[in-house]
Amino acid sequence: MSKKLYLECYTGISGDMTVAALLDLGADAEVLDKALKSLPLTGFETRITRVTKAGIDACDFNVILEHDNHDHDMEYLYGDEHHHHHHRLFFLNWFHRHHHHHDHDHPHTHDHHHDHGHDHEHRGLTDIVKILNESALTPRAKQLAIKIFQIIAEAESKAHGLPVEEVHFHEVGAVDSIVDIAAAAVCLDNLDIAEVIVPALYEGTGSVRCQHGVLPVPVPAVVNIADAHGLDLTITSAKGELVTPTGAAIVAAIRTGNTLPASFRIIRTGIGAGKRKYGRPSLLRAMLIEETTPPPTAEKEMPAAIQPLKAQRDGRSKDEIVKLETNIDDCTGEMMGFVMEQLLNAGARDVHYHPVFMKKNRPGYQLNVVCKEEQRETLQRIIFEQTTTIGIRIIRMERAVLPREVRKVKTSLGEMRVKMCNLPDGGIRCYPEYDDVAALSKASGLSFIEVFNTVYKETNG
Repeated sequence: MSKKLYLECYTGISGDMTVAALLDLGADAEVLDKALKSLPLTGFETRITRVTKAGIDACDFNVILEHDNHDHDMEYLYGDEHHHHHHRLFFLNWFHRHHHHHDHDHPHTHDHHHDHGHDHEHRGLTDIVKILNESALTPRAKQLAIKIFQIIAEAESKAHGLPVEEVHFHEVGAVDSIVDIAAAAVCLDNLDIAEVIVPALYEGTGSVRCQHGVLPVPVPAVVNIADAHGLDLTITSAKGELVTPTGAAIVAAIRTGNTLPASFRIIRTGIGAGKRKYGRPSLLRAMLIEETTPPPTAEKEMPAAIQPLKAQRDGRSKDEIVKLETNIDDCTGEMMGFVMEQLLNAGARDVHYHPVFMKKNRPGYQLNVVCKEEQRETLQRIIFEQTTTIGIRIIRMERAVLPREVRKVKTSLGEMRVKMCNLPDGGIRCYPEYDDVAALSKASGLSFIEVFNTVYKETNG
């Protein structure tokens, strides 16, 4: 059975959180250090430590730059608001765009937030690819890192209306992102991860300040990455940017699926800490899992609503059915009742009939029988034998059904069966079975509706 990586992004995802979670999962820190030192870059060092967030021990991966880039400066990012948590990606330099086209003779320095008295070059995608290719990263790690940067560059290109080749980044802002992305690629390669499951990215709201303005959350680059690569976003009430472009691009580059196996074993778990402080702990949990065969369903003495369904988790499944339909104008009501009972006992999914007026204004019945293809011949034979019809219409259809199964549960009125249905939004709804409601009603002296409502409330509460 194959091993898979599951990334649980309930408080977002960023580059440094990903690296930290993968290191905690077992990626070799020495292999990572050697690979990062081979990058033809200066002005940074990395530090791996342990931190505690909300009482949970987590790994912290920190890229320390010679010059501050305000990644964790809450006052700078949010003004008077302090509701954010983790690593901010480099920003497109709009001022550079102007000088790139009109002022090639004058080197540009960072604005007042970054001005340390040094001139800094700007790196484009081509420069970053060259840096990665000149490093000692494995071919697979290089390929993945370049893919992640390509995804970011395309998203920034769309966000700012620039060709990809004209998307440039501040040197200081680019260094930590190059290191984060290279480190994530090295760790994924080291762990030999081939399949990655990310059900959804949880994002906040509000706005975040970058060097040349205030951006809405999700920031445009994250929106573009999610759009281009089919990522599922879940917007939470948290104030701040939970998903950075680097985090979104990593997911876009490595995700192979968005649905967890029905049954799996957790082999190892890693937790990566975010940097920014806000109302809830910023943690990325990575699990190395192995798919297993689900055990036979056992009837458990607990409310049905908290037991998982065996059926698939997408909320509905497609199904091929057959409908047998015939008009009958010379059968009595007793005959129709008898054939209905015979058909249901033989395995029909549904049987019903209703009055119709036929040729020559003759009153009759239209009989409808729903079944699977393998039951069709048996049910046809019963219809021909038990009624006066001489022809049956056969209609093959596709139907959408909610996954469901019948479970026995204990209620305040006694044990009974309920039908559990998995709703499209992921919730579960339980319906008491008629025969059991009727039996409990007779035994308890309560009305049918009282028993039904009591059981429905207990199993859906």
